[in-house]
Amino acid sequence: MTARTPFPRSIGLTQVVEWNNGDVRRGEDYLAGEEPLEMRAGRQRIGLTLRTPGNDCELVAGFLFTEGIISRREEILSLEGEDAPRSRGAAGNVVRVKLKADVRLRAARRNFSAGSACGACGKESIAQLRRRGIHAPDRDSQFDPEMLCGLPEKLRETQAIFGRTGGLHAAALVTAGGEIVVLREDIGRHNAVDKVIGWALIQGKLPLARHALMVSGRGGFEIVQKALSAGIPLLASISAPSTLAVQLARELNLTLIGFLRGRRFIVYSGEQRIAMAAAM
Repeated sequence: MTARTPFPRSIGLTQVVEWNNGDVRRGEDYLAGEEPLEMRAGRQRIGLTLRTPGNDCELVAGFLFTEGIISRREEILSLEGEDAPRSRGAAGNVVRVKLKADVRLRAARRNFSAGSACGACGKESIAQLRRRGIHAPDRDSQFDPEMLCGLPEKLRETQAIFGRTGGLHAAALVTAGGEIVVLREDIGRHNAVDKVIGWALIQGKLPLARHALMVSGRGGFEIVQKALSAGIPLLASISAPSTLAVQLARELNLTLIGFLRGRRFIVYSGEQRIAMAAAM
């Protein structure tokens, strides 16, 4: 299953008035698209999210997987959305999924109730991931610091929608050699990650050993748990992680990198995967 990109509703055009050092002019400006997406299985709503239209089937597949509703690709029998081949008239803001009969369906929602400073909440969140069978990613992957330093610029060069709107997050799956395998953009960073992982799930590429996930924004708990669910050994972001994200990364031995800017980054967990032993 593949999705068409770029999606026609991912960018909007609006009339604006610009003030620039005392000069005023009327013009047009591009905006990042934001619309609700409803995920349905039969008559039941699985979830609702605000997203940038495009790669919706990947988003739903990734959401189902990273939220623990499914554990393997074969549990999805079909996905019907506007970007799915041979879709039978699905509405533009609805993706319908048919799951195997033995999948225990529940209403899924993103849970923001566990604050990053809550130690008890953090321990329970990590325990839930262990009950889902999520384990530490492969220990043998190695990543070169020079390769990591080049990722932010590669992201910016590849972000087609961001280049026109300046208003989107990006997530990219990268090989250990620095090649971008797939990049997805969305107004929500968790959606961008779900689109990447959904692509990998549909393509039958999970778990993603010897790959890194590069994200714009910060590396919060939710992004860390999504990377771990896909078996990704390294997560890098251009901003800071949270306390709970670092705790989870250390518990499950994920290499977590923050403040990846220019020729500097900070390793919060899993430094053994970074080829910098000689420098240390």
